[in-house]
This record gives sequence, C-alpha cells and structure tokens, in this order.
Amino acid sequence: MDLQSLDAKQQEIVQGALTQHATMPGPLLEVLHAIQGGLGYVPPAAIPLVATALNLSRAEVHGAISFYHYFRDRPAGKTTVQLCRAEACQSMGAVSLASHVKRRLGIDFHEISADGGYSLDAVFCFGNCACAPAVMIDGELHGAVTPQRFDELLALRSPP
Repeated sequence: MDLQSLDAKQQEIVQGALTQHATMPGPLLEVLHAIQGGLGYVPPAAIPLVATALNLSRAEVHGAISFYHYFRDRPAGKTTVQLCRAEACQSMGAVSLASHVKRRLGIDFHEISADGGYSLDAVFCFGNCACAPAVMIDGELHGAVTPQRFDELLALRSPP
C-alpha cells in the first residue's frame, strides 16, 4: 500500500506524525498516538507506511496497535464509552456494570454499534480506584457508577 490508499486528510496526518516523530529514539508509539490523535484511529493503510518509515515490519506495527487497547483500527462511535476492568473496579461491581452496559448498548468490548452511535472499550485503570467502578464517556470520567447511574449519564447526552 502507498500513500494514495489514504484520503487527503489521512495522508496529511500520517505524514505529519512521521515527520514529527520518526527521528526520535523508539518513535513507534509516538507516531501511532499522533495518527490516532489526528484521525481518531489508525487506518490499516497507514501500517505499511509507518513500518517503512520506521524500518519496522508490518507485524511489529500491527502488534503495537493490537496490543494496546487504546489504539483503534477504525473510527469510534459518536459516543465512546470506556469501562475500567482493573481489580479495584471489579471488586466494586464493574463486572455486573459491564454486563448492563453491553446489554444497554447492544455491543461487546471493542465493538461499535451498527448505527455508529456507540463504541465500548475496556480500560485497565483510570487511576480513580477510590471511586470504583469508573466509567469514561466521551472523555469525561465518572466514579461510583451503578447500572442506574450509567443510564442516567447516557440520557444526559444528546442521542448519537
């Protein structure tokens, strides 16, 4: 794949990320963060470009994207929901909360609803352990979230 496999905006973001970070030591994660920061995800067509520019294999780049749950390979839903899955949150009800959220949104972790309205991601610690279980909705952190509170938080948002 070449740069032409990406649209103009994607090309600009990928090239900018590579120009800005490629000369740093160990730049892969910085480049991926910059691409995702600009596009909201890392397009699969960017993988060979990043690999070539950083003298890595495609497998190494893909491995980093798939290993770190933060990175996406497709656009997120209009509303992003992230649930903490770390031990402190699990001990305070995150398991039952996760079941409720999955049913409510109709998707599983790392999926996007068919209408593109929601994406659901598992996160391993927001650092909000004293207020477990923690949920982040569109970048806004909430603590001590129950299934009922989750529904209230979702209702406060405009429908996706």
